Amino acid sequence: MKKLMEPFKDFFNLIYPDLCVVCNNHLVSQEKLICTSCLYNLPKTNFHIDCENPVSELFWGRTKIEYATSFYFFHKGSNYQKMMHKFKYHGCKDIGYILGSYFGSGIGNSVFSKVDMIVPVPLHQSKLKKRGYNQSEFIARGLGESLKKEVDVQTLIRVTASSSQTRKSRFERWKNVEKIFSVREPERFKNKHILLVDDVVTTGSTLEACANTILEVPDTKVSVATIAVA
Repeated sequence: MKKLMEPFKDFFNLIYPDLCVVCNNHLVSQEKLICTSCLYNLPKTNFHIDCENPVSELFWGRTKIEYATSFYFFHKGSNYQKMMHKFKYHGCKDIGYILGSYFGSGIGNSVFSKVDMIVPVPLHQSKLKKRGYNQSEFIARGLGESLKKEVDVQTLIRVTASSSQTRKSRFERWKNVEKIFSVREPERFKNKHILLVDDVVTTGSTLEACANTILEVPDTKVSVATIAVA
């Protein structure tokens, strides 16, 4: 069937063109969701090169994080913000996988290659059911593919549904996620260096809560990677 449909592909693309989710320009062959130009022009942080960077500094004096980085700078009102909105709220989950894979290619020769396992920040079941997917999992899948690391989505769980972090102060964000995560099979994490993955880091409160929960397991290490830093 695929071979039979191939001659009609260009015709369908003419009527229903594939457009870049960032710039809305037409995608060419081999491009998927995000055009090559927009991927290239992402406002990248390159924080993975320097262990003492603004993302790692978020956790100083709060929890023990080995390394921390974000892929690109998140600016309100930019086309990239619109892309993340489509990814997080409008079902364009493959955006996360593509960005995660691209991110992983960029940090593959850095200290982040030392991790043993990749773990996305989990959603509570109620929110997962409502949204239909965990956006952080798709980022983690892309990273795992590039870094050749196992992705675990079962061991770290969110046991309490928290309210949105938007418009909360740093203290309010910290209180909102305090003790809402749990590790249900500690042996899975024992003696492992975990790369904790999320979409956007602002104050780091959610990632701090996750890291503190994981670090209760003996002989664990935690590093952090997010697609964007606000």
